[in-house]
Amino acid sequence: MAGISIFPVPGMPEITKGADLPKMAVDAAAAAGTPLRSGDVVIVTSKIVSKAEGRVVELATVEVSEFSRRYAEKWEKEPAIIELVLREAKRVVRQLGPVLITETHHGFVCANSGVDQSSSGGHGLAVLLPVDPDGSAKGMRARFKELGLDVAVIVSDTFGRPWREGQTDIAIGISGMDPLLSYIGQVDPHGHVFRVQVLSHADELAGAAELVKGNISRVPVAVIRGHAWEPNEEATMRSVIRDSERDLFR
Repeated sequence: MAGISIFPVPGMPEITKGADLPKMAVDAAAAAGTPLRSGDVVIVTSKIVSKAEGRVVELATVEVSEFSRRYAEKWEKEPAIIELVLREAKRVVRQLGPVLITETHHGFVCANSGVDQSSSGGHGLAVLLPVDPDGSAKGMRARFKELGLDVAVIVSDTFGRPWREGQTDIAIGISGMDPLLSYIGQVDPHGHVFRVQVLSHADELAGAAELVKGNISRVPVAVIRGHAWEPNEEATMRSVIRDSERDLFR
């Protein structure tokens, strides 16, 4: 198995609505001395995707329901944030004190529907997840191709995990490569047949990319080079989202 390299794409400006993220990434990577190549996997933090797509909300403009107002007052939260969390949720999976674990309209189970105020671009702003992260990744892949680069694209976000402390980046959108690698039916060196072994390569790549991006470094894009991927223009994250009927904890 060949090794891989992971490097950041520094120097990207503050992102505003309508920003051409692939062109910015290409220019910034070239300026940093690590130009992108076809075959790379480009991991883009969902927050800048949301900013480019206009998914930033001024909290002062949010009409807050009475329920959100009472909930926020009880748990010392920002009422507009609670309202946004509930709007972005398909359902509340678990509520324990001030903690809200929700299922988003995409099918992701996460804290606060992915609504975040960090790195939002200013005080009184909140960033929502992209409406269609797979579509966002597909659009960026197409734009990279216009720029002469055949790269896979992953949109990443930071999620908590059941059973473990700490967060890690995972993939919420993908284009160009399958998110899962199945070993089912293959045989290990001792003759045992794999029956359930399916790896989420998209999540592994997103987590690896976080090692060079960080949360306060202002580096929202990373590149993984040397990872072999088979092109798949139909790839989406839908295959990664576990049906509630098969989820023992929902």
